[in-house]
Amino acid sequence: MLLPNLPQAKVLIGDRGYDSDRFRNALTERGIVPCIPPVRHRKVPLPYDRQLYRKRHKIENVFARIKDWRRVATRYDRCAHTFMSAICIAATVCYWL
Repeated sequence: MLLPNLPQAKVLIGDRGYDSDRFRNALTERGIVPCIPPVRHRKVPLPYDRQLYRKRHKIENVFARIKDWRRVATRYDRCAHTFMSAICIAATVCYWL
């Protein structure tokens, strides 16, 4: 499981696909508050911070704009540092110019 490799955080914002009791309990054990909307078929819907969850949409939009660059979307570069440079250039052009 990738959970032990997560950096220390106060809140994890996830979509409905991450709504499971096992995942929520693992987050709580690490001191991370889950902000995950419940799946529709859950018998007892669990509460979550709706205002905080709405901010997730803005982050998704950032990734979508950067992925408009073919080089970033297809991970054209072999080296990690070159790929990171391409991401930085795409973000600069998208949000600075």
